Amino acid sequence: MRVLLTGHQGYLGTVMAPVLAAAGHEVVGLDSGLFADCVLGPSPADPQGHRVDLRDITADHVAGVDAVIHLAALSNDPLGSLAPELTYDINHHASVRLARLARDAGVQRFLYASTCSVYGAAGGDELVGEDAPLRPVTPYAESKVRVEDDLHALADDDFTPVYMRNATAFGYSPRLRADIVLNNLVGHALLSGEVLVLSDGTPWRPLVHAADIARAFTAALTAPREAVHDRAFNIGSETNNVTVAEIAEQVAEAVSGAKVRITGESGADPRSYRVDFSRFRAAIPGFDCEWTVKRGALELADAYRQHQLTREGFERRFTRLAVLRAASDAGAVDDTLRWRP
Repeated sequence: MRVLLTGHQGYLGTVMAPVLAAAGHEVVGLDSGLFADCVLGPSPADPQGHRVDLRDITADHVAGVDAVIHLAALSNDPLGSLAPELTYDINHHASVRLARLARDAGVQRFLYASTCSVYGAAGGDELVGEDAPLRPVTPYAESKVRVEDDLHALADDDFTPVYMRNATAFGYSPRLRADIVLNNLVGHALLSGEVLVLSDGTPWRPLVHAADIARAFTAALTAPREAVHDRAFNIGSETNNVTVAEIAEQVAEAVSGAKVRITGESGADPRSYRVDFSRFRAAIPGFDCEWTVKRGALELADAYRQHQLTREGFERRFTRLAVLRAASDAGAVDDTLRWRP
């Protein structure tokens, strides 16, 4: 199968591309390259691809493609809140335009990287399934809800959109992100000896390893149409439904000598939800996540030591907001996050 993978030079795409290739697919990448240099360790071998802004794609980019895996986005809540209008322009409008171009070009399957943060203000201890009310509390999560709605309107007998609501990702990727909870806490613990939690530690977070996300997308790519057509799936494992305080304790166990400090200075976080992941396991018999939070914390600690993570890299090179601000300050990108000539 010839697969267009958007965001192939991002945190998840860099992990997913070789998994798809190992499954026998021909991978064609598409990425603007904003985070292509955010590499910790050896430079990854990227698939052949297009260097293009998602807002500038044309029918040529989807010609001859059997399926699209759409990861590219302004990714995470702080980044999305920085410029909400850009979040909606890129994450919502450009994503739906890509889907329309793909459908018109005869692409049969469109796997969309949504997020469990669409449940943002769910609260409580009950497991949240895909049919639960959506309560996004940030522009990032709201943009994902809007795309799901618009893709549903495009679904027909020849075009199968699938909404993959990923839990919060963690784990090592050659293109590291340090601004997601487990990755951040492990880095801070290694660099400072302290597992610093600014919230009160009580919110629930569902976590999933980048490699398990890659495996899930690869499985959904070739699943029977009737099992996945126009359906939403939570991607993760109930085992990894953990509170922020519990994540911090796992990090302290992985980083010898690190002490947990929960300050509560940022106040209560409205984003709290425990997630039910059984629908995807039922649709894809035999699939289950392989990575636990504890194993991921150990992996990250080893990778950070091996590749000599520095405080400068942790705070600037591998934090998405800092990367974009540095590019803007240097005049490399304009106010709309497009590369300057």
